[in-house]
Amino acid sequence: MLNRRRFLSIAAAASLLPGAARAVPVHVETGNALGARVTLRLSHPDAPALAAAAMAEVRRLERIFSLYLPDSDLVRLNADGVLHTPPFELLECLTLAGAVHDASGGRFDPTVQALWRAEAMACERGAPLTGAERAAALSRTGWNRVRLAPERIDLGPGSTLTLNGIAQGYIADRVAAFLAARGLAEALIDTGEMAALDGPAQAGWPVRLPDGREVGLRRRALATSAPLGMTFGGDGRTSHILDPLGGRPALPLWRSVSVTAPTAAVADALSTAACLLKTRNAVERLCDGFPGARLAAAVAA
Repeated sequence: MLNRRRFLSIAAAASLLPGAARAVPVHVETGNALGARVTLRLSHPDAPALAAAAMAEVRRLERIFSLYLPDSDLVRLNADGVLHTPPFELLECLTLAGAVHDASGGRFDPTVQALWRAEAMACERGAPLTGAERAAALSRTGWNRVRLAPERIDLGPGSTLTLNGIAQGYIADRVAAFLAARGLAEALIDTGEMAALDGPAQAGWPVRLPDGREVGLRRRALATSAPLGMTFGGDGRTSHILDPLGGRPALPLWRSVSVTAPTAAVADALSTAACLLKTRNAVERLCDGFPGARLAAAVAA
């Protein structure tokens, strides 16, 4: 399985404000998952032990969603076209992906992995996809080729999935729930997408949006997608976000789109789909379909 980050340059989309005031000490723990840095900020007397347990949970979830761990559930599903007794987390994440697919008119579609691999291989050889190659890859996409059931997941012939537009957010949500269940009240989980419990201040965890505004994140999540934040071959032009409807990289209509929602998985998926929408009103209408979701920032290209 190709590691997508071999071909990409990464640009940060949202970061914690420097020098933010802390009412109580905050323990910071870092690691990696799905090819990106994970940062946990916890305020609790047993924060180091809780952080270590949370990182173990991150690694467990990575073994479900990773595209590059050879024994992950997602890799096995893509290789075999079927996965028997799939983990609950994979079914839950795919069910949400299907809801965002439908709400976005098909612009969010995990079956785009076939196109993604084709683009990556074209980049590696140094020549663009031919029309026939693009059509062949596109023929293996489509959410109607995915069948979900508690006992098994089935993919249509040649179809493969990527959850890179939702899994990082989903993992942030699961880690937040993991920590809350262990009595931790103040935490910020950053997997590339942010999920917050309570913060060290009443306003929440201070976050700077890509448009320069500062917001407090408390009992909510935030995700940012940038069409040119990662590009094939680091060329700065060919977006890693692919349009499932036409089979081509996203046009750089937006420099970045940030969505806030009750869960990071929803925010993650909506911000990804939003990069393919042409107007702010269209993005807002998409967010309106999910309770509590709203557009936080949209920076035009």
